[in-house]
Amino acid sequence: MTLPLIIRRSLRQHAFSTTITALAIALAGGLLMSVWVVKEQSQKTFTQVNTGFDAVLGARSSKLQLVLNAIFHLEASPGNVALADYEFIRKHPAVKLAIPIAVGDNLRGFRIVGTVPDLFTEVEYTAGKKFVLTSGKIFDPAEKEAVLGSFAAQQLGLKAGDEFHPFHGLAFDERNQHADTFRVAGVLAPSNTPADKVVWIPLHGLQTMAGHDPRVATDVSAVLIQLRSPAAGFMLDMMYNKQGNRLTFAFPIGAIMAELFQKIGWFNQVLTLVAYLVALVSAAGVLAAIYNSMAARRRDIAILRALGAGRGLLFGAIVIESAVIGALGMLAAFGIYVMIVSAVAVVIRAQTGVMIETFAYNPVMLWAPPGMIGLCALCGLLPAWKAYRTDVAENLSPVS
Repeated sequence: MTLPLIIRRSLRQHAFSTTITALAIALAGGLLMSVWVVKEQSQKTFTQVNTGFDAVLGARSSKLQLVLNAIFHLEASPGNVALADYEFIRKHPAVKLAIPIAVGDNLRGFRIVGTVPDLFTEVEYTAGKKFVLTSGKIFDPAEKEAVLGSFAAQQLGLKAGDEFHPFHGLAFDERNQHADTFRVAGVLAPSNTPADKVVWIPLHGLQTMAGHDPRVATDVSAVLIQLRSPAAGFMLDMMYNKQGNRLTFAFPIGAIMAELFQKIGWFNQVLTLVAYLVALVSAAGVLAAIYNSMAARRRDIAILRALGAGRGLLFGAIVIESAVIGALGMLAAFGIYVMIVSAVAVVIRAQTGVMIETFAYNPVMLWAPPGMIGLCALCGLLPAWKAYRTDVAENLSPVS
């Protein structure tokens, strides 16, 4: 009797319990890896994505609200920035580029943002990359035209040349349709930034849309700013946030988003703890499955002992069998991982326009499988010790 043969026969003999236990291990391992990857990728993505800007200028509010509204298109605008304030920051010697945006409308749930063509022609949303079109052209700032982000165009089923009516407000309500008709001038190529989920129209077109307050027709919701140097950011931060009381200067964007993840760090810790507990319970399932089968295995173990199998061989067979169940589970865990992360990625993209990478390497993929296999082997020590102590004579006695 060789060790591999003993293990193979045992697994086959207890195929049902082995399969159920391995599936529990797969779920635990997949959940553990998914939580780890989604947590780290989300933090990395949201602290690095700034769509090419260093700061945001907006109405008096929290810096986080400004960044979420102007960069990630998630929050409501805290108020307006007067035309004079926009012109002042645009001409400031410390500012390299200032792009105004205006919000307040949607197209079937996708946010409509008014801006200027410079956003597409002058801004590098990441180093060396500008927005490019897959079809059509950039909108004419004097016309009722639109440029759609790739994800918005895909979900809305619109292409260059199509027409649409905007809806008032950030939440879609078919009763709030505007009379204005806009034509899709072009569609952007995917950029994996929040711009992908936005319907972009000319700033003037949003400001003067029927139903909007003409008294604030020249105001903007926020100003996206590129600085000439980091020192300029600290100077403007002092001017607006420390000395002023009307506007808020959100700088630097990455640090502000990092603060958000620090605030919700407890939630990540809870998810990680849950994943660890699921892994521990699943490994304990290996112990329970094998230990509960020991009563049925006593006679088999006694026969193997009588045929010359040593105590150490049987002890090792039980421990290795536990590890094999863990290994089978962790092989399936990668399939569970792909399903979970793919589903989460769809939700994150729909909400933010940013896609996390399902198949990106993460160190958890190296330490989680051997960790789970080792934990399963550890849980196999108790039933292995029970097998080690099996009395040969007692269990070979005829059953009356």
